[in-house]
Amino acid sequence: MTTPTSGPAPDVMPKGMMARAYWVAENTPEKRNRAVDFYRAVAIGFVILGHWLLVAPVMRAGQMEVTILLTEQRLTHYATWLFQVMPVFFFVGGFANSLSWASARKDPEKARVWAAGRLARLLKPTVPLVLLWAVAAFVASIMGVSNELIAATSQAALVPVWFLAVYIMITVVVPLTMRAWDAIGIWSVAVLALGAIAVDAIAFGFDQGWLRWANYGFVWVGVHQFGYWWRGAERPQTWALALIVLGVAWLYVLIVQFGFPVAMVSVPGAEMSNTRPPTTAMMAVGCVQIGAIILLTGPISKWLRNTKPWAWVIMLNQMIMSIYLWHITAMVAVVGVAYALGGAGLQLEPGTEAWWAWRPVWLILFVIALIPLVLVFVGFEAGSRGKGTAPPGPAQAICGALVTCGGLVMMAMSGIGADNALGFNWVAVVLIVLGVVLATRAIGQVASRAK
Repeated sequence: MTTPTSGPAPDVMPKGMMARAYWVAENTPEKRNRAVDFYRAVAIGFVILGHWLLVAPVMRAGQMEVTILLTEQRLTHYATWLFQVMPVFFFVGGFANSLSWASARKDPEKARVWAAGRLARLLKPTVPLVLLWAVAAFVASIMGVSNELIAATSQAALVPVWFLAVYIMITVVVPLTMRAWDAIGIWSVAVLALGAIAVDAIAFGFDQGWLRWANYGFVWVGVHQFGYWWRGAERPQTWALALIVLGVAWLYVLIVQFGFPVAMVSVPGAEMSNTRPPTTAMMAVGCVQIGAIILLTGPISKWLRNTKPWAWVIMLNQMIMSIYLWHITAMVAVVGVAYALGGAGLQLEPGTEAWWAWRPVWLILFVIALIPLVLVFVGFEAGSRGKGTAPPGPAQAICGALVTCGGLVMMAMSGIGADNALGFNWVAVVLIVLGVVLATRAIGQVASRAK
């Protein structure tokens, strides 16, 4: 989240996270679109709740199994229409990125380091998460834990990084996508949508599944590009209703007529996924969500004129990356303790009435475990906005982003465990750490300072 003011002096900004949030809330410019930050915070909440509900560890025959509720209860597939909020992130991200780039490109120096500044907030908080899991994997390997269990557990905890890998690449091409917007406006969204439809048609109609990977670009860049449209002007509610109708009709055609999955997240064992790689169903869901966003922006913005709710939104956005990155680790920690206590609370079959009755207790435990993790590691997120080192230019920043994404994808696909002396995938760890350094620090300028 960008600070809603031009930057308060250090001696003016009060101490304490909540006190600072109230100070910023009271000094927020009237023109700021506060709903953007609210939607981002709410979307994070839905992601976390979805993961905490749908991942269902259970003890069977004395062994721990990590099941996914989607495989146990088909009705939960419809719940993913509510919890799949990635289109919201890309849409509000497009709004924020276009606003930031439009301001930065007025100043050549700001434009030169723009990518590094945006990447710092995304990349720096990942380093402690990856290093902690590397240490955990090393210790577990020494203790005799199987590589398969280490890989499966760490992959579950590191799933959030897949989104970062995609969003990072979309962020670094913002100067190009903004040029497309300046040239043809809303038609740039239409071109991307047609490209996504063409990919699905060819991939499924002519059995060319490899082509589906192109939709990581067409689908998510398209939704992100739609955020530029939102920045342009206040949109009438007729647009919102039209988008909702279009999205619902689109989903009907895909699911009922063409047999696309109902679930809007990947279901283990399913032949097809709407998210890996994304299908145009994600664009359809995005239309519905964007329509709802436009409908609700007026009353939400009015409500956020009140200092208290706006201050809470500010505070949540100041730690949003930490919350997102660590929420599954918190869940794994709680389940690990329960397992160490003889499987306490893990005996209930997922999806049963008793299991649902106890779920609120588990959610409270997950929150309790998440709070200290966020408080400990939020400093990396806050530090990403510091000015202690010179940021690199676009070429080095993009190179660093590519290297980081390589490591993130490796971990998202197979976890951090590895069959070697260290017990973890050291190549992925090195790629992430090296990539973050390249993307956020001007190596030549740092070296010259050291002389």
